[in-house]
Amino acid sequence: MYRPLRRAGLEVIPDAVPDGTIPFVVGYRAEDVAGGFSHRYDTPRLVERLNEDWYDLAVSTGLLDDRREFLVQLPQGTRTHRAALRNLHGDSASPALWTRVRLLDPWDIMGRGAASAFLGIHAGHPGFAMMALDSSVYITASTGETGVDVFAVRHPDRSENIVQHLEGIVLRDSPDVYREFKERIAVWLAGRTERPPS
Repeated sequence: MYRPLRRAGLEVIPDAVPDGTIPFVVGYRAEDVAGGFSHRYDTPRLVERLNEDWYDLAVSTGLLDDRREFLVQLPQGTRTHRAALRNLHGDSASPALWTRVRLLDPWDIMGRGAASAFLGIHAGHPGFAMMALDSSVYITASTGETGVDVFAVRHPDRSENIVQHLEGIVLRDSPDVYREFKERIAVWLAGRTERPPS
């Protein structure tokens, strides 16, 4: 996993995820979104445009810290984004975990990164989740039928919509939710109620 990410310009920093990081972001709504962009697949210079707009969004929202470090959600073991799409709700594969990375020069998130199958399906078809080290912003990229959508969500750990959705995952008795994933969310929710508000 490290080599393909390095070719995309991401250096993995092992075992360095800040304590208390929200394990998964899901359930955000329009009021949580703080920016983003969309490009159709027939956009000229698609990968270049996606990279430019991703970087502008990453800088303007504070995804990158002063060392250009941030979190990216990566699969455990050798499970790729492509494999995750094939088994979106199944219990046979473990969920993705946050991994700390540093953006190097040169980099190509939307081209070589997406083609690595860890950050997408292939060049110009990204699929990833990224978050600032302080959890102040979450950026997600997804591919649809006609194009690519990238959104930024401010303070996902404070969003009532997201927290309620995570609580629902923990409370729901569903065979479609991976047990360890559910436990990780429950631990985060419990820790959240124990911490004093910032």
